[in-house]
Amino acid sequence: MGKWEMVRLGDVCELKSGKFMSASAIKDSHAEGLFPCYGGNGIRGYVDSFSHEGSYPLIGRQGALCGNVQYAHGRFYATEHAIVTRPKGELNTRWLCLILKAMNLNRYAVGAAQPGLTVEKLNNIPIPLPPLPAQQKIADILDRASALIEQRKAQIAKLDLLVKSQFVEMFGDPVVNTKNWPSMPLGELCKIYRGGSPRPIEQYLGGTVPWIKIGDATSGDDIYLHATKDHIIEGGIKKSRLVKAGSFIFANCGVSLGFARIITFDGCIHDGWLSFEDIDERLNKKFLLKSLNHCTDYFRATAPDGTQPNLNIGIMKSFQQILPPLDLQTQFAIFVERVEAQKTRMREGLGLMELGYKALMQKCFEGEFE
Repeated sequence: MGKWEMVRLGDVCELKSGKFMSASAIKDSHAEGLFPCYGGNGIRGYVDSFSHEGSYPLIGRQGALCGNVQYAHGRFYATEHAIVTRPKGELNTRWLCLILKAMNLNRYAVGAAQPGLTVEKLNNIPIPLPPLPAQQKIADILDRASALIEQRKAQIAKLDLLVKSQFVEMFGDPVVNTKNWPSMPLGELCKIYRGGSPRPIEQYLGGTVPWIKIGDATSGDDIYLHATKDHIIEGGIKKSRLVKAGSFIFANCGVSLGFARIITFDGCIHDGWLSFEDIDERLNKKFLLKSLNHCTDYFRATAPDGTQPNLNIGIMKSFQQILPPLDLQTQFAIFVERVEAQKTRMREGLGLMELGYKALMQKCFEGEFE
């Protein structure tokens, strides 16, 4: 494990579960006399009392946030979804937060229906304990590396804003058509089909046909989809919808509503996707993609009420799609391609930075820094 002394977390820290705070007592905005209220993943809101004062790591207790580690400062309130980790003696709390993040604490969860972490379990987990000066040095090194990673993420986000601002400058608001472009119902400009999901899906996985899920489009290129994580057998094609390379797909439900991609391979889409086929020559696909992205808030407001927003084919067919001159669309598409190429290079660099950070953290964890 390395040269650092190993101790139990409970020997060097006092772990305390947070307390329940009713939703009605939590305010959305910060005002004088209110204190941050932390749940399992950051500030939930603000309340009129505090339960802790200082700078301490908080550990998420249950569900998807089980083992999540965050850092709280000053006077704050911790709900029952968090465990506060307070050093008993001299510990650098930034180092403590970093080392807890590196330990994948969710592997210590107990319970079947909803696995969770308990104070008793966490008290007994082993952690390395370098001398205080080494803790300080490790925290400083990793904080600097983390700051560079966040800076790169911010640069990528600014490129996304650049594309949005360029779209508005060239085409205005596509929902209200502020530049009075000609428009037509989308259903008259292409054929729209809904995907399908073979059920139970477990019986159809393991083949050679790419199975396109929303999760495949949540990272990487914002225009093209190049690969899928899962594949289905040939028998699943009849229960889904096979789309060809170059097809345009659009996520029509849930938190991913508004995602759109141009696929670069033949594959099947599940029922969270719509496929736009035989697209009119008056529409550039990349322009269409960014145009529909720009309308996400409108689509969410238009979707029928339910547990999740869900756009049916009828709504999409009736949507009035603006039709600026094709040469202007093409000019915008070229701009988007250049920005995406720059984002790809920056993402590749970000990936290397994140790998380097993990390697650096592992060295720190194993005691290779004095």
